[in-house]
Amino acid sequence: MPQAVLHFPAGFLWGTATASQQVEGANTNNNWAAWEQTPGHIHNDERAGLACDWWGGRWKEDFDRAAETGQNAHRLSIEWSRVHPTPDRWDEHALDVYREMLRGLVSRNMTPMVTLHHFSEPLWLVERGGWENDEAPALFAAYAAKVVEALKEYTNLWITINEPNVYTYSGWLNGGFPPGKNDLGLAFKVLANLLRAHTAAYAVIHRLQPQARVGVAHHLRGFVPARPGFAPDGWMASILSNNFNFAFPNALTTGKLNFAFRSAAVPEARGTQDFLGINYYTADQVTFAPLAFKDFFTRRAYDPAAALSETGFIASVPTQFFRFLKWAKGFNLPILITENGAEDSRDHFRPAYLAEHIHQVWRAINFNWPIKGYFVWSLVDNFEWERGWSQRFGLWGLDTATQARIRRPSVDLYAAVCKENALSSAVVEKFAPQALPRIFPG
Repeated sequence: MPQAVLHFPAGFLWGTATASQQVEGANTNNNWAAWEQTPGHIHNDERAGLACDWWGGRWKEDFDRAAETGQNAHRLSIEWSRVHPTPDRWDEHALDVYREMLRGLVSRNMTPMVTLHHFSEPLWLVERGGWENDEAPALFAAYAAKVVEALKEYTNLWITINEPNVYTYSGWLNGGFPPGKNDLGLAFKVLANLLRAHTAAYAVIHRLQPQARVGVAHHLRGFVPARPGFAPDGWMASILSNNFNFAFPNALTTGKLNFAFRSAAVPEARGTQDFLGINYYTADQVTFAPLAFKDFFTRRAYDPAAALSETGFIASVPTQFFRFLKWAKGFNLPILITENGAEDSRDHFRPAYLAEHIHQVWRAINFNWPIKGYFVWSLVDNFEWERGWSQRFGLWGLDTATQARIRRPSVDLYAAVCKENALSSAVVEKFAPQALPRIFPG
């Protein structure tokens, strides 16, 4: 087989992504800390505990590992409940810790990307009704202002809200996230308030830092008809896509939120993203099921031909990733892959998954689509929300008993890509040989 090297543009961002609640540990003041207290909410009733002990300072060694293995960027989130622990108090010490983290990234020649809301918020906001309260957008904007003023020296790359669709669906439709509700009307209200919160924060950030680049990390999940020639399957796949995937990003272009057969005009949202953030993991085949009322008249399953991750949580469908990149270019904005990865404690599935998805990014760039960076989820195993410690997404493994980090082969695969700014046939052959004929066909 001939040797080949697929080069990426100079200045391309290669990094990993993390979220405060999942890596910091030792937090008792947010919605997830409270959610953990009720049996049945988290897999095996596990607790985040120290998580990856970043609040205890272990971010330093993890940033060292990232820098030493060629990463030139990192996406992290700020914990609202630490910065604003009570309605009438800001915690300057917490801001100092985050300032030290960002300074640590910059000193390691890594570009920080900062997320302001990644699924967690302070208990005092929850007690006021959380995102069901129409005051939440203004409260979020005040928090954004405080954080940006404190950290703008070290970054100009901001994500206001991570996966507003997943957060809304999981908290207000399927009940797996706090507050554990199942109410379509409330879900629409929450999504609309998240849109208003993003819009208000966007204005605040640009007022404080005119050169800032501000976006949203949009979760995109493939929905394809199980029977391509059967129109009802196609209709249902389209309805799921339009509601779950496209409602929020389209609202940032049109100023109108269309979700679950409801509509809200938010004209100030129009034009409030400077880049398009994409979180992509997998795709479903959709079957029309007229009796499945609770599942929106659909049945979903993975393509039986697709490789599955360790727990069956993710099917590798890189071609659907490429289709989303093609959709994203229509916004005429820079594109950042803000999350992509797989759970795999044994590191058998992940190497091929990463190689094939990175290959799709390269393909898109070769059509001159404006993709500027790629972030793997995640740097180190972390507490995976309602799934607890049952899924291991880290390039580096974590022994939760000792806090020891475990180097997986994917570390070296990704390091080779980052350091070469390229994906080579030699690297794929070494780390993901099963993917070689799909990426570099003879």
